[in-house]
Amino acid sequence: MVRYTLLVVSLLTMSACSTVPITGRSQLNLIPGSSMMSMSLQQYDQFLKEHKVSTDQQQTAIVKRVGTNIQHAVERYFASSGLKDQLSDYTWEFNLVEDKQVNAWCMPGGKVVVYSGILPVAKGEAGLAVVMGHEIAHAIAEHGNERMSQGLLAQMGGVALSTALSTRTAATQQLWMSVYGVGAQYGALMPYGRMQESEADHLGLIFMAMAGYDPHEAVPFWQRMSDQKGGKAPPEFLSTHPSDATRIETIRGLIPEAMRYYKK
Repeated sequence: MVRYTLLVVSLLTMSACSTVPITGRSQLNLIPGSSMMSMSLQQYDQFLKEHKVSTDQQQTAIVKRVGTNIQHAVERYFASSGLKDQLSDYTWEFNLVEDKQVNAWCMPGGKVVVYSGILPVAKGEAGLAVVMGHEIAHAIAEHGNERMSQGLLAQMGGVALSTALSTRTAATQQLWMSVYGVGAQYGALMPYGRMQESEADHLGLIFMAMAGYDPHEAVPFWQRMSDQKGGKAPPEFLSTHPSDATRIETIRGLIPEAMRYYKK
């Protein structure tokens, strides 16, 4: 049975590899895109029903404007790379919720939520573009599918993927919530790994640059995020991110590449 399970996993691994845009990294994505989109719509709608969407028109307008600018940048990049079809199922949406958490996330299909608690740290559109570009990059790079695939293999062993998705709905939902950082508590599987976080920094810089935001703004933004710790446990948004010094130094090294895409 163990050999059979390993064989199945090996076959799945070989047949379910995809490539991350821009970086070209190969990744394991076991879950059909249609299933990811369906779960995204369901979980996103449920989240909005359970949380207060901001009524601050000015702040909401800023979130939607920055999000739409980055959306258009992503669409231009994919069109120029011959990958336009990969975004065919995207129905972009940007919402600001009233919550003191320093947090933001993007689900498959371009479903984005920004928490009001991160706005003072963003300090304007450029800072907001850093965080939204980063979170949208996670979705574009299909990090959620990759992380859930890893989690399903680890938690459900040899159970057929279709069976796990259709019959173990509670476990699958908990895994989804933990992967996307939705809610105040994380499950056993932490959200994105450090490699995925660094990759999202890379893609996010390019997307924000294409959207007309100066990539140099990423350095002071992450410095401000670091200051949020204040010697205490890091905010949710930083739970699995690379160390502050490492992240900032890496971003500095990526800025020259991103600047090639920057147009004021």
